Amino acid sequence: MQVSRRDFMKVVGLGAGAGLVSGLTSAKAVSAATTGATGGRAMLYDATRCVGCRACQTACKRWNRLPADSTGYGGIYDNPRSLSAQTWTLIKARDITTNGQKDLLLCKYQCMHCTDAACVKVCPTHALTHHPLGFVAYDEDICSGCGYCAEFCPFQVPRLAGSTLTGVQKMHKCTFCQDRVPEGRQTACAEACPAGAILFGNREELVAEGKKRVGSLKPAYPNARLYGEKELGGLHVMYVLKEPPSVYQFPEYPEVPQAAVAWKDVIQPLGWAVGGLTILGLGLNYLVARASVKSGKEK
Repeated sequence: MQVSRRDFMKVVGLGAGAGLVSGLTSAKAVSAATTGATGGRAMLYDATRCVGCRACQTACKRWNRLPADSTGYGGIYDNPRSLSAQTWTLIKARDITTNGQKDLLLCKYQCMHCTDAACVKVCPTHALTHHPLGFVAYDEDICSGCGYCAEFCPFQVPRLAGSTLTGVQKMHKCTFCQDRVPEGRQTACAEACPAGAILFGNREELVAEGKKRVGSLKPAYPNARLYGEKELGGLHVMYVLKEPPSVYQFPEYPEVPQAAVAWKDVIQPLGWAVGGLTILGLGLNYLVARASVKSGKEK
C-alpha cells in the first residue's frame, strides 16, 4: 500500500483540528472569566431593604414567559419551595433569633453568575459561556441536558427539565436577562423592584455601594457582610447581608469542586486527544481500504 505524505498530513490535520477548536473555545471562555470580575454589569441585592413583595419574581416570570410553579402553601413564602426549571428567581423568608430577639430574614435566590463558574468549566457543549459583560450566558439550543452544571454548581442553582425516559432534557436557570442587558437595559427583576433592594449597573460601582451599605449596618449588625465581591473570582450577583452567609443558606466560602477542575483540566483535554486519535485512525483506515481496492483493480 502506498499512502502519500500529503494524504497522511490531511488526516493528521483533521484530527488535530478537532481538538484545537474545542481548546480555543475553552480558552476564549477562560479569558472572559479572568476579566469579567473587574468590570462588566452586575446586580447588588440588599437583603435589609427587601420588603418581600416578590415583584422581582413576578417580573422574571413575565419577561421569560415562565409558567406558574406551585407546590402548595406551608406558609406564605413556601410557594414555590425552591428554584426550578420554571422559577429562576425566588424570594424566601426564614425566622431567626439573635440575642433573644426574633427577626425575619428575606433573601433572593438565583444564579450568581460567577466569574470562576463551575458550570462553564464542565459544560461539554459550551452552552454555558462567559459573556463579555461578565455574566454567564446560556444557549439552550446546544444544551445536551447532561446535568454536569447542576451537579457541580456550589449554589445548586441549575435545574433540569424533560423526560428521563427518553433522556431528552434541558437545563434552566437565570440568564441575567441576556436579551435585555446587552442592549443597555436593566434586568427585569432590578427594574421591577419598588424598594431599591436590587441595584443594577457597573460592577465596580456596585462593590463600592455594597461596602458603604455594609459599613452603615456594622454598628447594629456586626456580622454584616458584602457577599460576592471576591467569592469565586467575583460574583455578578452580590449581596448585602446583615448576618453570616450560612444563615441565608449560602456557602461561607464557595469553591469550584475539585472534580470540576479535573473535568476541565484532565478529562476534557483527554477526550479531545482521544477524539483526534479516533479521527486519525478512521482516516488511516479509509486510506488503507482505498489503497487495497485500487490494488485489487490493478490485478
